[in-house]
Amino acid sequence: MSWISVFALALQTAVGFQGASYALAATGLNLQFGYTGLSNFGHVGFLMMGAYGMAIASDRGWSIWVGLALGIGAAVLLGLALGIPTLRLRADYLSVVTIATAEILRLVANARPSAPVTGASRGIGGLSESLGFFRPNFFPEGKYGIGNSFLFSSRQLWSMVVAWSCVLVVTLLVRAWVRSPWGRVLRAIREDEDAARALGKNVVVFKLQSFVIGGSIGALAGALIALDAGSVNPGRWIAPLTFALYTVVILGGAGTVWGPVVGAVTYWFLLDFVDGALNNLWFDVSDTTAGAVRLALMGVGLMLLMIYRPQGILGSKEEMLASGR
Repeated sequence: MSWISVFALALQTAVGFQGASYALAATGLNLQFGYTGLSNFGHVGFLMMGAYGMAIASDRGWSIWVGLALGIGAAVLLGLALGIPTLRLRADYLSVVTIATAEILRLVANARPSAPVTGASRGIGGLSESLGFFRPNFFPEGKYGIGNSFLFSSRQLWSMVVAWSCVLVVTLLVRAWVRSPWGRVLRAIREDEDAARALGKNVVVFKLQSFVIGGSIGALAGALIALDAGSVNPGRWIAPLTFALYTVVILGGAGTVWGPVVGAVTYWFLLDFVDGALNNLWFDVSDTTAGAVRLALMGVGLMLLMIYRPQGILGSKEEMLASGR
């Protein structure tokens, strides 16, 4: 495989559904972490709520809109259940509670008694067909793209268009919110919570609103991931997914509107480019070894980023220095 093919395949992943779903999930995390300063290490739990909302709707013959409402409603309840008792305390309490809760939810979904609802370890399949996700697809059957490597099937193109449309709408909404008085209060809480409280702002309520809205955006991303995959199982919703989303936020620039989008595209391009180079150009290694090496290289790259450009690609160094982050 040539360098051009490796580049094209990496770009295909970066601008395809994978990049879009990570951009959407990271946008919710960015609202919590980047704008409000909340350390949510269980963001994958909110994605899981959205995915299983779709799965339960599919299993019972309900519509895709009912599944979306179930997933986002469950994310709202989860955000309230976690946020109300912990957001009054120090930030590290939220970190511990969220990562533990996400893992508990995964184990509960995986348990045999949960099989009638979640399908246990087998999960639930047939989502796309039963919910009619690809039914409105207006792209004729075939391949779309350039050359022999940068190609999308009609189903991939439909998933990609739907996901990036959601990213655009949600990003514009977040842009409007963070530029409003509400968003300015969030940034004030991030910079100095005591000062915001002294100015008469109900810090807990604002933090809870940010936490719930960010979690709901994550649930939307989880619902789209489930629809594109056509199935849901507990093994997918693990803590490393949250850490990858933090990498996306930091890479693009925490506290910037378009940072999650740029971070997601860059993250997947670099990840797949290194994987393609290892497998096809430099070494004859197994997929397991290549996966471990690419994650190690990504970790080294993230450390270098934090040393030489901690504000990320789109972040402002002056703002970071002013806030003491």
